Amino acid sequence: MKTISLAWTGASGAPYGMKLLQCLLAADFHVFLMISSAARVVLAQEMQLKLSAAPEKATEQLRALMPTTGKLQVLGKDEWFSAPASGSAAPRQMVICPCSTGTLAAVATGMSNHLLERAADVVLKERGQLILVPRETPFSSIHLQHMLSLTQAGAVILPAAPGFYHHPQTVQDLVDFVVARILDHLGVEHSLTGRWGYDQPVGGGTED
Repeated sequence: MKTISLAWTGASGAPYGMKLLQCLLAADFHVFLMISSAARVVLAQEMQLKLSAAPEKATEQLRALMPTTGKLQVLGKDEWFSAPASGSAAPRQMVICPCSTGTLAAVATGMSNHLLERAADVVLKERGQLILVPRETPFSSIHLQHMLSLTQAGAVILPAAPGFYHHPQTVQDLVDFVVARILDHLGVEHSLTGRWGYDQPVGGGTED
């Protein structure tokens, strides 16, 4: 089974993380999910989902919401013997979605104070694929410096900035746009949105 690490942190944008989890499980991934305490607050605020702080209970809650063929395992912040904590066992792909600026700073400076940060550090040091999806505006020079450091270390900064050329009709359309871009970078097939040049009408512009 394909494996991937996924982290939800305290930035606004819980629907992005939830939709991404659904898509990864539908694609038959084994997902190691790390959820910060701030992320649980955001989930309750934005999705009316009160997720347990106990990993086993949270796993059961999420599985009930999205029964699929994939495997889900929620991990606690101190589970140092879990696969994502070790370079010899960790998945080579990880997404932090949404990514708070606090998490951005911690990963950029190699803090590794808990499993989420350590898992990201492992992916970087093993030259794997790390995608961070910040949802903040505006960015300060501190945020931008951290993004530059991470990009130079091999990570991908993929802001939650949906496009409008696909004529979104609902909020879910905007969520799907961002998640589609994440899945593209992961190499996961999907049908969330159309593709520019393939699913757009030809000659749609107007002459001056």
